[in-house]
Amino acid sequence: MTSASPAPSGSGPGVRRPGEPALTALGLGAPAADPADASPHAFPDGGTWRTEIPSVEGPEALSVVLKESARLDVPVHRISQGSGIWMLSDAEIIEMAGGCAERGIELCLFTGPRGSWDTGASFRSDSGGAGLRARGHDALAGCVEDALRASELGVKCLLVADEGVLWTLHRLRTQGALPVDTTFKVSALIGPVNPASYAVHEQLGADSVNIPSDLTLAHFTEIRRVSAAPMDLYIEAPDDLGGYVRMYEAAELIRRGAPLYLKFGLSKAPGIYPYGAHLRDVALDTARERVRRGRLVLDLLARHGAAANMSPLGSRLPGTLRRFPTR
Repeated sequence: MTSASPAPSGSGPGVRRPGEPALTALGLGAPAADPADASPHAFPDGGTWRTEIPSVEGPEALSVVLKESARLDVPVHRISQGSGIWMLSDAEIIEMAGGCAERGIELCLFTGPRGSWDTGASFRSDSGGAGLRARGHDALAGCVEDALRASELGVKCLLVADEGVLWTLHRLRTQGALPVDTTFKVSALIGPVNPASYAVHEQLGADSVNIPSDLTLAHFTEIRRVSAAPMDLYIEAPDDLGGYVRMYEAAELIRRGAPLYLKFGLSKAPGIYPYGAHLRDVALDTARERVRRGRLVLDLLARHGAAANMSPLGSRLPGTLRRFPTR
């Protein structure tokens, strides 16, 4: 497990809370942060946070993100896609992988069939059935096929929405069928909500875990007492994941959740999965706006003196994590 030597962003000298000087003058200052709540962990490069632009659904959207991130000076560590590897041609994957590699950005593509696009009806029932998980051997096989194909085309990060798929891909990684530096990101669609389940995902092979955006600050601290696996968190969540906007909490979320990927999502936006040319305009417009949302978060962190300890650009590995034995 990795440990932080620098104090996590949000806890050091010069960091202030939103509205703090004015409220303190009125006798309404917030209580001091509890040092015991701060995460003791960091990325292996010493950073406590990285950035991610999600829902970048093809080469054209990627081009928009790269152009806009340069224009607005938004540092990007990871770009992720949600429609799935099987919705992209080989040429599109190669173009996206190359474009990200030129900028030192990790590209993360989603693996295989999942419940929302399967023949099973239980997902559409009131209970949600098995959720987004891969149903049956064929769906599992599709995820593996996607992973192997994407890896051969230069993709080093794979997004999963099923615990069995995660464990299978991790075993393939340990056996050499996938490169040892391949990373696995657990989707927000199955994100764990308690310390025990978070630790299980880490041991199944997760290199970062997207927790739901409605977890409380106390939940972050509870998870960090049992696991050092990086968190992914929508600072602004899509509507189908709650639509939560937590910009003003960004510094405290980093302090509690480090190492943490700040995901710049977008509420009040149409769904674009699975993406095709019929959704081109909305995909490009929302990609552009996600970068702008990122700029807003970064500006807020800077105003509060909490922008320190970002991982160097080009960083992607999670450090040493705990795993279940594969034999």
